[in-house]
Formats: sequence, structure tokens, C-alpha cells
Amino acid sequence: MFYTDQTGRRVDIPSPPQRIVSLVPSQTELLYDLGADVAGITKFCIHPEEWFRSKTRVGGTKQVKPEVIASLRPDLVIANKEENEKEQVESLAKDYPVWVSDIHTLSDALDMITSLGDILAKRHAAQQLAQHIRERFDLLQPLPVAIPTAYFIWRDPWMVAGGDTFIHQMLHTCGLRNVFEDIPRYPSLSLPQLAASGCRLVLLSSEPYPFKEKHIEEIKAYLPDAEVRLVDGEMFSWYGSRLLHAPGYFNELLHSLR
Repeated sequence: MFYTDQTGRRVDIPSPPQRIVSLVPSQTELLYDLGADVAGITKFCIHPEEWFRSKTRVGGTKQVKPEVIASLRPDLVIANKEENEKEQVESLAKDYPVWVSDIHTLSDALDMITSLGDILAKRHAAQQLAQHIRERFDLLQPLPVAIPTAYFIWRDPWMVAGGDTFIHQMLHTCGLRNVFEDIPRYPSLSLPQLAASGCRLVLLSSEPYPFKEKHIEEIKAYLPDAEVRLVDGEMFSWYGSRLLHAPGYFNELLHSLR
């Protein structure tokens, strides 16, 4: 049966697929929560832990192992435009059905959830999940006055989330103004550039770089008056079923900033 993925490609997928390989950590967790199963996952698919411990690992999100994937004989590979390498995805698509998500907004994420629900014959579960996520985001209480904010994803070089990312959309939803919203993707910058940005709040993500308390002092040396926080990166960047928990997390964070 043909399905259209979020990049506009038509993909012929058996209904329902039985041997799925997921190359996207947040969507791996989604498959589990929808009651589906997988044959293979990446080494970064840490949720659920039972799959992380038991499922065949096919490499990383950027460096998959084609020979391991071939051994699993997948009838569906789930990939993401941002998280996976284009050349590897295109190579896999020559041999297997590959459904690619492309997510920038909450609406994109909810569309992905319901689309995969259709593909996996889990339509009711997916629609319920999407509805519950919408309801919880409706209860989010954004800041009444936006705080100029920078969200770091990496160190050495220092890298932040730009304006065309899902992270940016989550910041906006919280009432936080991304001071680097005019720059696409994940630009690198120096700490003196950060100091000149007018930033008043710095969020240091737990992933992909595992920021720690010691990194707060590095930032404070350049922005002594700014608030610097360690935050759960999964809440800002995972766009599957973890979105159920994001609004509650955001509300607690925002309450502490008021």
C-alpha cells in the first residue's frame, strides 16, 4: 500500500509492516507506546530500556550499518530528515521501504504520530495519543513576557538551536524568545558572541552533549547576570510520545523562572 512521507515521497509499505527498523530514537519510543514492535534500533534509541537492552542495534543515527540492516530483512525503515544522513537514507531506500519524517512544529509531530498509526494499523491508539498531547499543550502556561533565551546543544564548538528547528518551536511555545531565531539549523558561536546577543536565559541541554554543572560557570564568566539552567533535552527535542510529558516539564520550568 502506498503512503506519503513527510518529505512528499510515496512509499510502498506492506500493511501492516512486520519487520521494522527505526533509525530515530523518539520514534522508536513512539512505536513501543503505540503497541508496535521493531526488529532493529540505533544505539541512541534508549527508550524503552527493554528494547535498548534486547533489540538488534544497527549503528548510530548518523552512521548506520547497512549489513546489519540487511540481516534483519526489514519491510519498513523509519528515518528522519534531520537526524539521519541523506546519502544513507537514499541508499537504504533502494532496497527497502523508507518512511522519512520531517518535523519542525508540534503540528508536524502530531501528523507524524497519526501517519505512523495508519501505517502500523494502530490508528486508534495514535489518534488518542495525538489528542492527549494536544490537550496537555493546551494547559501549558507560557511566560507573559518573553525572556531572551539561548539553547545550547553542543560544546567545543559551542552550538545553539536556530530558528528553523523543533527546539525553537518548543521555546516559542513556552514564551521564550530564541535570540538566535534568525539563524538556521544549529549555528556555532563563541561565548563573547553569546554575551553580545542580549541573552538573559541560557538553557544547557542534556543531549546530544551532556552538559553538567561545571559548564554553567563557563557561561557565567561571560554572562554573570544571566540565568543558566540545565534542562532535559528529550523534553525539547523528542517529538514522539515523550511529548505527553513535555508540557508538565515546561510548566515546572517556567514557574521557577517567573
